[in-house]
Amino acid sequence: MQRLAELDLSHTASQGNFSVQMAQQGWSTLQPAQLEIFQINVGKLCNMTCRHCHVDAGPDRREMMDRETVDACLRALDQTTAHTVDITGGAPELNPHFRYLVDQCVARGKHVIDRCNLTVLLLPPFQDLPEWLAERGVEVVCSLPHYRKFNTDSQRGDGTFEKSIEALQRLNAAGYGQGDPQRQLTLMSNPVGAFLASGQAKMEQEWKAGLQKNHGIQFDRLITLNNMPISRYLEWLEQSGNLQRYMELLVSRFNPATINGLMCRNTLSVSWDGRLFDCDFNQMLDLEIRDPAGKPTHIRNFDPAQLAQRQIITGRHCFGCTAGAGSSCGGAIEA
Repeated sequence: MQRLAELDLSHTASQGNFSVQMAQQGWSTLQPAQLEIFQINVGKLCNMTCRHCHVDAGPDRREMMDRETVDACLRALDQTTAHTVDITGGAPELNPHFRYLVDQCVARGKHVIDRCNLTVLLLPPFQDLPEWLAERGVEVVCSLPHYRKFNTDSQRGDGTFEKSIEALQRLNAAGYGQGDPQRQLTLMSNPVGAFLASGQAKMEQEWKAGLQKNHGIQFDRLITLNNMPISRYLEWLEQSGNLQRYMELLVSRFNPATINGLMCRNTLSVSWDGRLFDCDFNQMLDLEIRDPAGKPTHIRNFDPAQLAQRQIITGRHCFGCTAGAGSSCGGAIEA
């Protein structure tokens, strides 16, 4: 966050100040709407090390949500109006309590999302997961930067595309991607480079045609996300000499029509250790939600009424969610 703050954006319309940009649109503060999505990051352990990962996840990470914190999340969930539980990581499936958490959320009648990197489904302990998730009606949201090998491997590592295709075929065999709302298969694409995500609807048609023609794969929908200038993607921007230009692009493409749909307004993000954040990106920047006394909030002391009155914490990275068609965990904000 400090690196972004150091950039000279004085020549832009808002001088690179997100609060100023919001105030120009009549938003003196950004406050939450009704809570709809309860997002839980169960750990940073992952079997992959992707270049664009804002979580900085990988095989060497040991941060992992324990059972006590999982149960605290469930108690908090019971106090909310959230209809969806979004389970993310790392590779969330690597958490030993992943299946317990899924079962508990399904038992509560919640729509459950598993943010899956696809390749984890090929590991021996998880090869039954496509059928297991299908039996519980879990939506699988999978990262696939492109339907072509080169673009995907350049972002996620050599050999990833072929493994992803095999995993998608297994999901199709389990009933995913066939139009069944209880077997929803969603692909997620991040741009491979320093530019914004392009038209989501057009890309979905292209992805569907390409994957069906070349691999016989079907999926239900495609969501596109702008890459956020934090963690590994920030490092890549610096190393490639694209940081200044990319931030100028984000600021110049600010879209006021995205504000109402920002994920920080209808989502609460819980970290692997139980701390509370406005969104997954703030979580990675350690921008914790604080109580009226200024103390960090924790899932053990969950207070829905207090959280509903908070002011959402923003910064320059927030231009990533408001640029172009916008970006959220659910994809583009403006159709």
